[in-house]
Amino acid sequence: MSGPRIHPTAVVAAGAELDADVEVGPYAIIGPRVRIGPGTVVGPHAVIEGRTTIGVGNRIFHHASVGTEPQDLKYHGEDSELIIGAHNIIREFATLHTGTEGGGMITAVGDGNLLMNFTHVAHDCRLGNRNILANGAQLGGHVILEDYVMVGALSGIHQFVRVGESAILGGGSMVSQDVPPYCSAAGDRARLHGLNLLGLKRRGFDDEAVRELKRAYRLMFQSKLKVAEAVVRIRAEVARSRAVDHFVAFVEGSERGVCR
Repeated sequence: MSGPRIHPTAVVAAGAELDADVEVGPYAIIGPRVRIGPGTVVGPHAVIEGRTTIGVGNRIFHHASVGTEPQDLKYHGEDSELIIGAHNIIREFATLHTGTEGGGMITAVGDGNLLMNFTHVAHDCRLGNRNILANGAQLGGHVILEDYVMVGALSGIHQFVRVGESAILGGGSMVSQDVPPYCSAAGDRARLHGLNLLGLKRRGFDDEAVRELKRAYRLMFQSKLKVAEAVVRIRAEVARSRAVDHFVAFVEGSERGVCR
């Protein structure tokens, strides 16, 4: 069985584990504790280092920097890691850092994410599946993106912020508080602008599901109710579904508070 296809100018350290189906382009650098799964393509001049595990079928474009040390003054060389799932696209000059002791030692990226040019995923971030970070989007440390999140170009997300499933952030948004699932937010500082109706449609939410989410949204954010009061009303008046339950639980569980 033939080994990985490694360009003669690439530098792959002893100890790196590359599946036989991996392709490594010119002048790429791969460190000794990197593991790369089948079907992954590493582009020219990409750098992959640290304790980094990369799954199946990823594409890492030229000049991406993956698995480097955190930009955190509290980091003192602890053996943290970066874990990347399957079928992600990491475009030119994107940067992804390993975790820190203060964040559980792991930065994690799920499956099917698209990280466009110059995006940054800082230490201890957790990305779910099918998220899109447009050009220049920046995630501070400990940020959580659930699934199907769209982060607009040149947006910045503050440390420890959570962005819920199927939320969309407009270009240039500065996000300092949590963004609830299924919502649209934009601005500096980001404010809510209703539900992400196009995103819900694309995911196949039917009219009834969207109506119930609209009712929950109105009670939570367009009434004068406090959060606890809105939660009681939603649970009493809105048809229960996974989406409505998740929306409510996300807002209830917010530690930073949600943008409004």
